[in-house]
Amino acid sequence: MQEIFKISENAELADKAALWFHEKWKIPLEKYQESMAESSKPGNIVPEWYIMIQDNKIIGGMGVIENDFHNRKDLTPNVCAVYVEKDFRNKGIAGKLLSYVCNDMKSQGIDTLYLLTDHDSFYERYDWQFFCLAQGDGEQEMSRMYVHKS
Repeated sequence: MQEIFKISENAELADKAALWFHEKWKIPLEKYQESMAESSKPGNIVPEWYIMIQDNKIIGGMGVIENDFHNRKDLTPNVCAVYVEKDFRNKGIAGKLLSYVCNDMKSQGIDTLYLLTDHDSFYERYDWQFFCLAQGDGEQEMSRMYVHKS
């Protein structure tokens, strides 16, 4: 059985989740730990982190942060760190997570989310629309910015 967990409501999973995201994206572990701790503070909606677990193993996850390391600081908040383990790809996991995240944010008053990616057709499947090109921090090439309005 697969289950989605919000880290702010499941603090006992924060260390496991931070390590998992660190291993996938090579961002310093401390950055994930700090962001997850921030998500647990009363009244904070963003940042937030989500993981999907099956058989006590994280099989996918993503976060929502103010800015996903790009030059369009006005486009906020951003879905970030979207990842599904290779063995679980093409099984709808990303779609379930994206839907959950969008619905969760909407329930808290955030109905517009942004996402920076190099993918050029994946997110359209999940009702995201291409919005503009944006420059990722330290990147030579422009990346695609998507928007989702609930």
